[in-house]
Amino acid sequence: MSSAARTPGEVLAASRRADSLRKRQRALDVVQNMLADGEHITFTTVARTAKVSTWLVYAEGVREHIEAAIRQQEHEPVVARSDGRQASPASLKSDLMMAREEITALRQERDRLREAVRQQLGQQLDQVSNRQLTERIGELTEANRRLERSGAQMRAEAEQLTSRIASLENDLAATRTSLRRMIRDENRS
Repeated sequence: MSSAARTPGEVLAASRRADSLRKRQRALDVVQNMLADGEHITFTTVARTAKVSTWLVYAEGVREHIEAAIRQQEHEPVVARSDGRQASPASLKSDLMMAREEITALRQERDRLREAVRQQLGQQLDQVSNRQLTERIGELTEANRRLERSGAQMRAEAEQLTSRIASLENDLAATRTSLRRMIRDENRS
């Protein structure tokens, strides 16, 4: 047998080794890219980004690189703060204090505007004269009387219609009884 002729098992094993090497390299490349981009590195994010199994990122040869990148990121905030890229606690406290002062000023302005609107509405209500209110009450009273008269008329009509319905129902019952007698008499003869 020559060395060129490989068994199917050898071909499969070689293919798996090559695939494993490609996946490992892809995981290592992702770690380097995440470090360069300043993205937070975890085993899970590396596995998800590289589209490899979580088992692979914990495997020997990959795990060490990820752990080193995580340790490196743990020290970066101190370096970033000294470079001026991250706010110091004093700066954050100052921003918070300024924000609180602005909120207080906005609340005071809101209260002033609310009071001004309240006073303006009060003045508008005071401008409406008693005569206008009396006229409006008169209009509403007359409309109420018309509605009462209309309601009384409708009740009277309803009573008439109810009486008419009762009369028609009696006529219908009498007609049915008469019809039954006629049918019975016709069937007997």
